[in-house]
Amino acid sequence: MAGDAMSWVSKFDSAAAIKLVMELMAIPGRSKQEGNIVELIVSKLLAAGVSPSNITTDNANRRIPGGGEVGNLIVKLPGTQRGPRRLLMAHLDTVPICVGCQPVLDRDIIRSANASTGLGGDDRAGVAVVLTAILELLRLNLPHPPLTLFFAVQEEIGLYGARFVQASKLGSPKFCFNWDGGDPRFVSVGATGDYAIEIEIEGLASHAGVHPERGINAITIASLAIADLTENGWHGLIEKGKHRGTSNVGIVHAGEATNVVTPSLTLRAEARSHDPVFRKKIVDAYQKAFAKAAKSVKSADGKTGKVTFRSDLKYESFRLDPQEPVVSLAESAVAHIGLTPELCVGNGGLDANWMTAHGFPTVTLGCGQRDIHTVNEWLHVPSFLQGCQIAMLLASGDLG
Repeated sequence: MAGDAMSWVSKFDSAAAIKLVMELMAIPGRSKQEGNIVELIVSKLLAAGVSPSNITTDNANRRIPGGGEVGNLIVKLPGTQRGPRRLLMAHLDTVPICVGCQPVLDRDIIRSANASTGLGGDDRAGVAVVLTAILELLRLNLPHPPLTLFFAVQEEIGLYGARFVQASKLGSPKFCFNWDGGDPRFVSVGATGDYAIEIEIEGLASHAGVHPERGINAITIASLAIADLTENGWHGLIEKGKHRGTSNVGIVHAGEATNVVTPSLTLRAEARSHDPVFRKKIVDAYQKAFAKAAKSVKSADGKTGKVTFRSDLKYESFRLDPQEPVVSLAESAVAHIGLTPELCVGNGGLDANWMTAHGFPTVTLGCGQRDIHTVNEWLHVPSFLQGCQIAMLLASGDLG
């Protein structure tokens, strides 16, 4: 750790940071139910002296499909020194498996004492990084440029908070940093894009024992289409020449009885690729496969099924130029705490996808998350604390 930028490190309250992240992870807050976690964050900021007038929630929840308890939490702090505004962000929600988490600390690891739950480090660790950095800046009275804290809702179910954020409330930040990952060495400068696919198959009911030939089985149509996609390399890992992508059929609902030829089926799938043109080809392959399958399954009197196909761009891919100032700042902060920064590009979606699409190029950094979305999830405490220090450096604007 070198330079005046780290002069505060001996005063950094690691114990308080660990206590905070455990407190945050213990609060249930699955997607659309983030109200309690917002209340806790606001209470911490008010207790630290942040003016209520600097704290707001936007109306994203009123525009997100299906609504939600609360919108994005946005905090704008005036600078104590001049400089471009900086934004620090993380998402508030956790996946359902984390409800009931009981965080316990065992040396350098935090796990859930409840063996049937995940931990919620994704992304409460990121929330704790952002909140710790600001609380420590205020406690230590460290100078900083104008800052925006952005705590996004509903990331886990489609990056909805970042997608529907009232961008005008963010204060036109020039440098944006998102905490949502594992190793603090990694500086994520890009991520894939994703199409959501919804398919409805309409077959024809008939008694499966008396006259099965009079029916059209919707499950048969779906099975043939999925088999076609798999056989022709359009399902799972997709490699077509120089083009790469993935797709997955993830949810299927059909049938209520075994003695009825299944008349209807709904299916949800996804298609991902960093290449927007190739991603659309994956979607087109799905549409063609299901249309072909529907035509091939006929009742005794020649009737066929019907397919209704819908696709929606959940988020576009992005890749920042390594020479962008926001990337250089992130690399510098990582190096300042003694780590070797490593640029990377992810195959999962990030709030940074939509932030960059809104005109706010955003780098994503690590905060110690491990084995996320599983009951084996754990948080690597040293990595989490390194994430907090990196955030403090980026928030202070002092990397001299």
